[in-house]
Amino acid sequence: MNGVETMDSRPKAKQFAQPLPVDPDHVPLRSWIAVIGSMLGAFMAVLDIQITNASLSDIVGGLGSSLEEGSWISTSYLVAEIIVIPLTGWLALVFSTRRYLMANSALFLFFSMCCAWAWDLPSMIIFRALQGITGGVLIPMAFNIILTKLPASKRPMGFAMFGITATFAPAIGPTIGGWLTDTYHWTAIFYMNIVPGLVLLAAIWYGVESQPMKLSMLRKGDWWGILFMALGLGSLIIVLEEGNRKDWFGSPFITRFAVIGTVSLIIFLVIEFLRKEPVINLRLLARRNFGLGSVVNVALGLGLYGASFILPVYLAQIQGYNAMQIGETIMWAGLPQLFIMPLVPLLMKKFDIRTLISAGIVMFAASCFMNAFMTHDTAVDQLKWSQMLRALGSPLIMVPLTELATGMIEKEQAGSASGLFNMMRNLGGSLGIAILSTMLTRREQFHSVRLGESVSAFDLATQQRLDQLTSAFINHGSDPTTAANQALGALNNVVHREASIMGFNDCFYIIGVALLLTLGAVWFSRKVKVSGQAMAH
Repeated sequence: MNGVETMDSRPKAKQFAQPLPVDPDHVPLRSWIAVIGSMLGAFMAVLDIQITNASLSDIVGGLGSSLEEGSWISTSYLVAEIIVIPLTGWLALVFSTRRYLMANSALFLFFSMCCAWAWDLPSMIIFRALQGITGGVLIPMAFNIILTKLPASKRPMGFAMFGITATFAPAIGPTIGGWLTDTYHWTAIFYMNIVPGLVLLAAIWYGVESQPMKLSMLRKGDWWGILFMALGLGSLIIVLEEGNRKDWFGSPFITRFAVIGTVSLIIFLVIEFLRKEPVINLRLLARRNFGLGSVVNVALGLGLYGASFILPVYLAQIQGYNAMQIGETIMWAGLPQLFIMPLVPLLMKKFDIRTLISAGIVMFAASCFMNAFMTHDTAVDQLKWSQMLRALGSPLIMVPLTELATGMIEKEQAGSASGLFNMMRNLGGSLGIAILSTMLTRREQFHSVRLGESVSAFDLATQQRLDQLTSAFINHGSDPTTAANQALGALNNVVHREASIMGFNDCFYIIGVALLLTLGAVWFSRKVKVSGQAMAH
């Protein structure tokens, strides 16, 4: 009919609203808060290792112990940490990520304060071990949250943040430790965890979703695997940390732990490969990129922790630096990373990440070779250039290497992957420190003998130098006999000093060579896009 609108002539109404497109790369603010909070926890855990080493002499002095006994303050932390790191992925599934991370963060704060309250060496060692158990959780959990909370396109940014904890914290630790100890008291290095720890707890409480616990997993847990892993890794770290101080296998103590560690690790490997649901998926190491990346990660740990161990010893023994002066020198390997690390994800979009890793390895190795030619005049002004080159190289290794190794890891394997990958770097650090401390002793003895052979009483140059020294001591009031003995002592000190410097040079040379040897592993890896997808070639 005219003027009557029929149903067919009406405009059709939209029956269903079109869903808004979902951006797969969008990361909610809540997830970023969880990532940033977990990074803060990992930074605190790594910092606590180096910050304590820098102030160890003050700590043992305050507790009335010797430096030899005080070494267990660091060893107990490392033993506990290395045991809990690979277990973290499984335990997070059992108790849920939020509960597990918050509980360990709170306990880490509590045991940090207990360390400051320690009344003697045994109590300090116990509190440090408990701090290591809880602090060791914070490192792989930060890595785990990156893999589970961020899409592949955002992971390089997350890995850059994680790289700050792994490379910046060891470099800046002696600076902070030295300043706190010299300005306040050694207990301040433990109290400093309180404020960032509270921020960590708030970030995890808000940023990580609550999930139900899976306590039923405890009944079918790989308990035999856990037991032999704990025995094996714990014994291995004790051997590596205490071996040089106790003359290695000349000590029944070291021999006993070496046997326990070897047998336990063999049994652990057998259990893990035979069990259908192992506590740690060691089969991940058979994956090309993850396995080769783990090899490079061991060398990176050796370089990072080895250089952080050798250089402070050189500065203390040869230059007579205190903790604050040592920190100011090592700072040059730390602060530049804060400006370089954010640029690495951008470089990863433009260059093959294997090229970036190789460039970082070459820079790190070159910085070590620069330190392989030190003299007794080498101090902060000369060392800052090698330190800055190391600061350039470290982020170029850490961030792209993490992407290379984990770019194809599924979310359900994130726990095992984060535990294994971080354990490899820590093992590399312990192995490197053990090798370098032994090598430093042996090479110093070797060079002392060689220099002693050339410094002969029948050598004209030696006689002239002794005469000069004797005259100098006589002018300062010594009688001729005493002056002659003082001259011999002074010459012997010079020989010992130069032999020690040669030993330090050899150690840096070894670190550089070890890093360069991993270039093959880098280029045998598959090419990986920043999006996380590998490309065979």
